[in-house]
Amino acid sequence: MPRVEPLTPPYTPEIGEALRKWMPPGVTHEPLQLFRVLHQNSELASRMRVLGAGLLAHGKLSAQDREIVIARSCARSGCEYEWGVHATTFAEAVGLTKEQIDATVTGDPTPWTARQRTLIQAVDELHDSANLSQNVWDELAEHYDQAQMLEFVVLTGWYRTIGQLANSLQLDHEPWAATFPSV
Repeated sequence: MPRVEPLTPPYTPEIGEALRKWMPPGVTHEPLQLFRVLHQNSELASRMRVLGAGLLAHGKLSAQDREIVIARSCARSGCEYEWGVHATTFAEAVGLTKEQIDATVTGDPTPWTARQRTLIQAVDELHDSANLSQNVWDELAEHYDQAQMLEFVVLTGWYRTIGQLANSLQLDHEPWAATFPSV
């Protein structure tokens, strides 16, 4: 049971419209619990939506790199809720295999290219220390320009924040979302 109760239908017209903006077109299930909880504070939700939507839909990182960063950030935060939403909704669409998405949780380096391993190592360093070593920064800079590097740091921090939020709220799993693989 979540610590903050998600809104349930019928929604006010304003909340219904706001929730529609959070969800991709054509989705047939209810808006995510996270979104319905956030709308207990609509002002906060609207401010959060701008950054979250921008990172998902208008980012400079490739969609696949974005999802690797999100999945690893969520896994390191122990946030099965958000990891499962992304593993189910985006992973296959961006070309990640089941082995790769599972490896974002298990830490198995096998399915990754050298560049992807560096990306995961950078997520891990940010998670552990809120900083990047010069060596990892330099390795990332071999593959990404400065705008992408900035986005990477913000994306990692944003999904750490989302993980902290979902975990602290004790959100129930979305019934259709994946769960962490057995380790």
